Amino acid sequence: MPAAMPELAFSSALSSAALATRYTQVRQQTEAICRPLLPEDTVVQPMLDVSPPKWHLAHTTWFFETFLLQQYQPGYVVHHPDYAFLFNSYYNSLGSRVNRADRGTLSRPALAEVYAYRAAVDTAVHQLLDARANALPASFYELFELGLQHEQQHQELLLTDIKYILSTSPLAPAYQPAKAVAASSAPPVTWLAVPGGVHTVGLQEEGFSFDNELPAHPVYVADFELQNRLVTNAEYLAFVEAGGYQDFRFWMGEGWDLAQREQWQAPLYWVSGPAGWQRFTLQGLQPLELAAPVTHLSFYEADAYAQWAGARLPTEAEWETAARYFQPDVAEGNFQESGLYDTRPLAPTADPARCHQLLGDAWEWTYSAYHAYPGYVRAAGALGEYNGKFMVNQLVLRGGSCATPASHIRLSYRNFFHADKRWQFTGLRLAR
Repeated sequence: MPAAMPELAFSSALSSAALATRYTQVRQQTEAICRPLLPEDTVVQPMLDVSPPKWHLAHTTWFFETFLLQQYQPGYVVHHPDYAFLFNSYYNSLGSRVNRADRGTLSRPALAEVYAYRAAVDTAVHQLLDARANALPASFYELFELGLQHEQQHQELLLTDIKYILSTSPLAPAYQPAKAVAASSAPPVTWLAVPGGVHTVGLQEEGFSFDNELPAHPVYVADFELQNRLVTNAEYLAFVEAGGYQDFRFWMGEGWDLAQREQWQAPLYWVSGPAGWQRFTLQGLQPLELAAPVTHLSFYEADAYAQWAGARLPTEAEWETAARYFQPDVAEGNFQESGLYDTRPLAPTADPARCHQLLGDAWEWTYSAYHAYPGYVRAAGALGEYNGKFMVNQLVLRGGSCATPASHIRLSYRNFFHADKRWQFTGLRLAR
């Protein structure tokens, strides 16, 4: 473990009491997300990308125990000698672990034992802050912040994994009661001009960032236009009903092969029946909300729609250039804090001259590979595995979603997934 990690930009003047409060809030939110679940729900793993909720609860705790308590609390004794093997995710530097595909076999430890593990680690973290706050080095606070941000990432994964888990049940159970969303039609789409030139991409503000957002660097972007809102379910439905899933002309070759092999006919969670199109949500099976942004698209589907619509997806540099040009307000976004855990329609009266939904609602696929920025240096030790080793064969998404905590997002944030992934709240915005 290096003594200092400049790759993890972080500065804070918070007192140890304020840090302890924030720690408690983040940790309690994770448990609040899991509270509506039955114990049986927390061990299910219906596909490789999904981890059981019980594993998320334990893994985020293992992260604090491993990177903070074992490093900075003299004499700390791990809660259980086998938990490092059970709940390490992908850190080869830290030893062997349960295969990712086998996380659903962990019927033991029991859920109650995992919550006891969380409570024990939380107590130890608070004791460390109380006893040694003034003696802890800057590297501790950088790791402390990284741990909170890491847990917020897992809060989003919890919501999307829970959604997929419940969707595989023949009973189509609801995670929470349906919440009223004002019925409306989306405002007409407009094209907004973004001036080109040399722009700076990457973290430019004070505060935390992941290492993949650094260093900030200049890029050249030609003049382009961006749609003022996300593509809606109604607009995507037009693509479906026009035979978009049966017309190879709009698709990447491997995307077309995948769609045919998997017999895709619509986005993930869409169901066509006698009552028309419905969609599985965390509120159970609901009528398709036509005015809301479309989600659960693979990159292949997003790109095929863009081709059909006579447009394209923005690049990562274009997206960040536009976001810095239009300066969206985080407070106006639909994030995890809304409790909706779904996209919501843009008000019909929304200003057509403003760029809406840049932050929140749906992660926006970009036409950019996930790779290191010029000058990127992978951190030494285990934390070098956090982002750097994934910089191949994936694409960048921007903007956050309805499952992202609002305090977790920023204009430079880079999400990344393989082109076939659909279980996240992934949507699109058109460019030209």
